[in-house]
Amino acid sequence: MNPMIASATLPGGPTPSQGTRRVILVSPRGYCAGVDRAIATVEKALEIHGPGVYVRKEIVHNKHVVSALRDQGAIFVNEVDEVPPGSVVVYSAHGVSPAVRTASAERNLITIDATCPLVTKVHKEAQRLADSGLEILLIGHAGHEEVEGTQGEAPDVIRLVEHVEDADTVEVEDPTRLAWLSQTTLSVDETRETVERLRARFPELTDPPTDDICYATQNRQSAVRQVAPECDCVLVVGSRNSSNSVRLVEVALDAGAGAAYLIDDVGEIDPDWLAEARTIGVTSGASVPDHLVREVVTRLQELGFDDVSETLCIEETLTFALPPEVRS
Repeated sequence: MNPMIASATLPGGPTPSQGTRRVILVSPRGYCAGVDRAIATVEKALEIHGPGVYVRKEIVHNKHVVSALRDQGAIFVNEVDEVPPGSVVVYSAHGVSPAVRTASAERNLITIDATCPLVTKVHKEAQRLADSGLEILLIGHAGHEEVEGTQGEAPDVIRLVEHVEDADTVEVEDPTRLAWLSQTTLSVDETRETVERLRARFPELTDPPTDDICYATQNRQSAVRQVAPECDCVLVVGSRNSSNSVRLVEVALDAGAGAAYLIDDVGEIDPDWLAEARTIGVTSGASVPDHLVREVVTRLQELGFDDVSETLCIEETLTFALPPEVRS
């Protein structure tokens, strides 16, 4: 991916030559198509069914989004056995395993599936590979809802590879009948390194038909990678349980940023981080409302970073249709 970089000073701010301390607002950032679809799904379900719609797990990994939907009447639970029989339940953007679908059916729940279509694609790949008699090495983080859902598609043949080093020790039954898949929100560079190390051990390793890491994850990492060398500090807005947000901090540091911090909102900014900084990069994970980013920028302006420009690395136009149960 080799996106073009375009910069523009935000309305009301000084030109770059006038500012002595600056903010680079990185774009693309914030909501991806899957997150936008998932949040809209819950909102539409509440319009149709009224308050009391249940959501299994956090619909997306952002505490502000979850809190706002809870205020509208959504009820968040960890498992479907907490949902009263016959109630409406929305599956989160991270997907569920077949076992969860079975449990929902046993409780006669009205289910609305807000799984990101790119996660669903990985699930279908896991099914296809398993049906072909292949063992699957799944690159991802243990305990993440997306990984649990994918593992549930073929639990007997999926082996989790959580860290790059695990590629050197993972055990397989037949090295000639082996494929790999990945969680959609991983570091592009780390996943590539993991696959290379796996292939060094297992030369006949089969690739997925398409890249599993989602377009939005790749775009946001690519944008940060290009801007980070200019930055004394990068602020990534996102919650700590958001895999793609955590990866952005790692990418910024690897790409040459002087420092990088993950913050849930403007209230977590420590002025000491910025005391010696001249250039601050600001971005956000794929489940972060943009108003949280704008509040961070406003705070930075108050702290003297009055030269604010936006850097657009690639334009995103992808959208996903809502689940049929909530379409108008």
